[in-house]
Amino acid sequence: MKEKKKKFQMPSSFTILFFLIIAVAVLTWIIPAGQYATNKAGEIIAGTYHSRAANPQGIWDVFMAPIKGMVGTEDGDGTVAISLFILVIGGFLGVVNKTKALDDGISTMLSKYAGKEKILIPILMILFAIGGSTYGMGEETIAFYPILIAVMISVGFDSLVAIAIALIGSQVGVLASTVNPFATGVASQSLNISPGDGLFPRLILLVITTAISIIYIMRYANKVKQDPTKSLVFNQRESDLNEFSISTNDTDNEMTKRQKAVLWLFGLTFLVMVIGLVPWNSINEKWTFFDSATKWLTGIPFLGNFLGHDMAPFGTWYFSEMTMLFLFMSVVVMFVFKMKESDFIDSFLNGMNEFLSVAIVIAVARGIQVVMNDGNITATVLHAGEQGLQHLPGGIFIVLTFIFYIPMSFLIPSTSGLAAATMGIMGPLGKFSGVTPDLIITAYQAAVGWVNIITPTSGIVMGALAIAHVNITTWLKFTAKLMGILLVVTIAFLVICTLF
Repeated sequence: MKEKKKKFQMPSSFTILFFLIIAVAVLTWIIPAGQYATNKAGEIIAGTYHSRAANPQGIWDVFMAPIKGMVGTEDGDGTVAISLFILVIGGFLGVVNKTKALDDGISTMLSKYAGKEKILIPILMILFAIGGSTYGMGEETIAFYPILIAVMISVGFDSLVAIAIALIGSQVGVLASTVNPFATGVASQSLNISPGDGLFPRLILLVITTAISIIYIMRYANKVKQDPTKSLVFNQRESDLNEFSISTNDTDNEMTKRQKAVLWLFGLTFLVMVIGLVPWNSINEKWTFFDSATKWLTGIPFLGNFLGHDMAPFGTWYFSEMTMLFLFMSVVVMFVFKMKESDFIDSFLNGMNEFLSVAIVIAVARGIQVVMNDGNITATVLHAGEQGLQHLPGGIFIVLTFIFYIPMSFLIPSTSGLAAATMGIMGPLGKFSGVTPDLIITAYQAAVGWVNIITPTSGIVMGALAIAHVNITTWLKFTAKLMGILLVVTIAFLVICTLF
């Protein structure tokens, strides 16, 4: 009896990143060591590269790298602040999900717009895009596919439309992440800039790419509605109608007042975070209203002591303040929903557990930079880049950065891990071509979101297709034109941004 051949299985992000740490450690024995002079802000000064003593990294250093990546070194901060933030936001989402406010909110909307399902396409896609842009919504979409497929098929569309609403909607949001902690947050922390830097250009990109996606999907939906044979999955239409037949109870989930209040608090939390992150003084030096308001509040007798004299004004927030916000709002949700203390603790800890791997993978990824820095080869790599990029226009560099991150997104499927592993090099390289760090982050996010729509290594993509019984080749055929349009539009947008 012949043994069955084991199918190749893609290694986890942890394994890939650890092997990269080993590979970089080997390179410290080969690549000449070097160093740049830096200014008071710690930024490298172009043209000051010089050789220095080598410091090859060994087994001790390889296993110490993730530890140093978490706690920090003399050359840079660790990931402990961003890792804690990710764990707390996971706890916050766990508490919100315990209330079922998001799930029942979508179901209520489907019920409210019964008979007007065409309007649901833009409404739901905008909501999913906001979710992807603000907190990296991805796996959460899986719960919505059965009901979306049932509704869309019942009104004359097909399962591809249903998948596209949630999958493309959320991942276009990731493509144009505004304050996504797993992309924008990690990348910004790696480059020591505020996640609010570059926020307004990303908002513009979010509007453009979401609008394009909505138009694309609505055109396909209309075509299928008018002639069902135009559907790319027409051959399975009858079986889909039987399997996903909608019952009167499927969308009959009336929201409670408490759930509605939780939804408002959920939206308010992210709104407050955005307001806190936007560098108001940098936009206009006269916009000091938040500083003045905070100073006035903390100066009031008793109230100032009650609120806390160390309150940070909006516009100066960083990861500590954001972590505090999500912790505080988790408690607020508990009281508003009248959740039991035991249920709150369980849901918060379960939510943190869901994001534990993300928090750790960031530290492992940062270990790559630690080995490069400790091995004194970071400056040498940057110098090679400086030599190749010194006459390269910013527009060409940003396009090359975007293209670089497309295959890297396949190699390192963890969004946060990819940022932590590469931003330490890509950010400084951009300066040689006059490209700002926030635009490097935008290019990285755009590539990740673009790849996330179609990659067969994504559990989100394959999970959605499995639920709908859709072949990956059919999905690629359906998305081909959209992917081409998004590619061209994103590249054009990035190039235009280098001109301002």
